[in-house]
Amino acid sequence: MSANIALPLPHKQVRQTTRAEIGDRLFVIGGKVLMLVLLGVAVLMPLLAILWRGFSAEAGQGGGWVAAKELVTSENFHWLLGNSLKVSLSVAAIVVPLAYLFAYALQRTLIPAKGIWRGISLLPLMAPSMLPGIALVYLFGNQGMLRGLLSDNIYGFWGIVLGEVIYTFPHALMILLSALSLADARLFDAASSMGASPAKAFRSITWPATRQAVFAAFCLVFTLTITDFGVPVVVGGDYQVLALEAYKAVVGQQQFGRGALIGMVLLLPALFSFGVDAWLRRRHGDSMSGRAQVFKPAPSKLRDSCYLAIVLLICAALLLVFGMAVFSSLVKFWPYNLSLSLNHYQFNETAGGGWLAYGNSLKMALGTALIGSLLIFTGAYLMEKTKGQRGLNLTLRMLSFVPMAVPGLVLGLGYVFFFNLTGNPLHVFYGSMTLLIVCTIAHYLTTAQMTATTALRQLDAEFEAAALSLKAPLYRHYLRVTVPICLPALLDIVRYLFVSAMTTVSAAIFLYSPDTILAAVAVLNMDDAGNVGGAAAMSTLILITSAGVSLLLAWASRGLLRRSQAWRQTTPGH
Repeated sequence: MSANIALPLPHKQVRQTTRAEIGDRLFVIGGKVLMLVLLGVAVLMPLLAILWRGFSAEAGQGGGWVAAKELVTSENFHWLLGNSLKVSLSVAAIVVPLAYLFAYALQRTLIPAKGIWRGISLLPLMAPSMLPGIALVYLFGNQGMLRGLLSDNIYGFWGIVLGEVIYTFPHALMILLSALSLADARLFDAASSMGASPAKAFRSITWPATRQAVFAAFCLVFTLTITDFGVPVVVGGDYQVLALEAYKAVVGQQQFGRGALIGMVLLLPALFSFGVDAWLRRRHGDSMSGRAQVFKPAPSKLRDSCYLAIVLLICAALLLVFGMAVFSSLVKFWPYNLSLSLNHYQFNETAGGGWLAYGNSLKMALGTALIGSLLIFTGAYLMEKTKGQRGLNLTLRMLSFVPMAVPGLVLGLGYVFFFNLTGNPLHVFYGSMTLLIVCTIAHYLTTAQMTATTALRQLDAEFEAAALSLKAPLYRHYLRVTVPICLPALLDIVRYLFVSAMTTVSAAIFLYSPDTILAAVAVLNMDDAGNVGGAAAMSTLILITSAGVSLLLAWASRGLLRRSQAWRQTTPGH
């Protein structure tokens, strides 16, 4: 009798467990397979397409190995490559030391108003790369306000270098800020007790701990410079570089094969830098232990005064450049009528894209931020917090890191060759806003993925174990526990994707249609048409929008964080 009564109980328990397992498998395996398909279409296939287009010997393609050999052995290519290397190395040699000094001032000194200086230093992130070039034209061009300070005009090598220095400075700064924020006070106390001077402590403690970050910043600045055509197209003049040649080959001359070959050349330094940086990271290992003590710099008036002077000079240069861009957008007719007017903001009366371009950029930025943050954070959760499918997880991680080593210019060319391929059923998306959003998410995927992964790895694995023991579906645990805890990192991803989408031009330049033209592309078109004032106005609008949305997100997130992050608050009496 007891056996008959006991039979239904295990049967019911097995059915409930099976239902939960099926739901979890659909969420985990289905989500991973969906991410694999999306990464394959958005990252892998465009790169394979550019390789096929570059080396294909078919008519109308890259011309195969013969055309590649002719390209790399031509004198014009050697000239372009030499110019690109010279500019990129010069920019990196200038930016990295300046960014290191700036980051050191913010992290290792007691200078006042650190938040203000950091905010000013990040201004170039919120504007398209053409804005520094436009500002330099108004400052040092043929009719520039400070033209007398230069023996020659700004167009050429030094114009590109100065513009790229401003454009890449915050990128290097963020890497070095992160590296210099990690310091064990015990090491400095030990060095001080042994009589080591501050210079000796720097050479023996700070520099060994940050030199890998210095190399990473150097590689990033070098790659950003050699693949950017925004600054060269504005102030390059007769000084041509490879990125500008690829842009002209595809957009101006419709030589897609030549553009593919140059794109593959530009891919090589990025891959090399990424590979060496990954190798150095493995050798470097962890720089801090779990028992490390927070480093607090000691007061020093001489040191703080010197670093404050450096910070003020750099911030003054940035404010001069961006202030000049804003001022020039308000001038009625430079340099003959300097009265203020909003004529340059009447975009519909000028060529370039008008307010349609600005509205499209807002749509793309919102779509990229919302859809991209959802996909990237969920994908990172599935890779970091679920067990099984080791091979699938490894494949997803590899594909997620590929965009870091692929310049936007190369990725955009790959999208042209893949989605515009005859017979491809995905061709219907070519020129659409959907494809622009997909390309932008893929372009900035790796940085957002690393942000999400860092936040998720701080969570104890016991959270998921508790959910399983309570028979709670994993997706419900993800929405109710993981997302609220990681909300700060998720908001950072949303902010990063929005600003990046508003300012991007390198990949989107090849993918827009007349109906989906973007604001950053309109800046380029207006500058090409000679409407420099309109280009400055549109750049200013992008800058104000990016900064405004960033501040709005920061303000709006305070209430959300107070409600969902109450556990972070210090309790009374502690």
